[in-house]
Amino acid sequence: MPKKEAPLEYLSRWIPGPAAPLILEYLNHYQVHLTITRERKSVLGDYRHATRAQNHRISVNGNLNHYSFLITLIHELAHLVTFMEFGNGVQSHGKEWKGIYRKVLEEFIRLSVFPGDILAALKKNLHDLPASSCADEGLMRVLRRYDTDNAGLLLVEQIPEGGRFSLEDQRVFRKGKKLRKRYQCVEVATGKLYLFSPIYEVKPAS
Repeated sequence: MPKKEAPLEYLSRWIPGPAAPLILEYLNHYQVHLTITRERKSVLGDYRHATRAQNHRISVNGNLNHYSFLITLIHELAHLVTFMEFGNGVQSHGKEWKGIYRKVLEEFIRLSVFPGDILAALKKNLHDLPASSCADEGLMRVLRRYDTDNAGLLLVEQIPEGGRFSLEDQRVFRKGKKLRKRYQCVEVATGKLYLFSPIYEVKPAS
């Protein structure tokens, strides 16, 4: 599935309806080229600043549920606003970005677009926002409740110790003990050790 341009008038297909007017205001004000992409395992969204030849560009994975999509889009808009205010002279997820992300996120919180459980998870870390929603395990667990296409999938933390699971590429692993924040797992075919996030989605295997 190739990248697909997202016409602004159809934005409500991807985010909660009450959030659409404010999102459209940001996109129009900064002349953002928004693209809906196929699923990317390494990132949920991406921002690239404007050049002489191109407008600001934001891409967001199209397989996300409405709330995950909105939070990811807000994350990338915060990168855009940070660039406009500070250029490239600050860290990508430094205090400047965190301050702007918090400010933009609070605008949408005031719109009452998030269910209570997502709202509680967002507010929990407003004082020190993580670099990505993926890094906020509590938020990711809550957002997963609103997915509609994860049938048959479990989180690594839900697999019992010693249990097996497989990835999309059909590799099979045996789950081991948790080492600090990640689980040490053995690839059954090779014996190689890998570390998995507790909230990585996998398929149980026999």
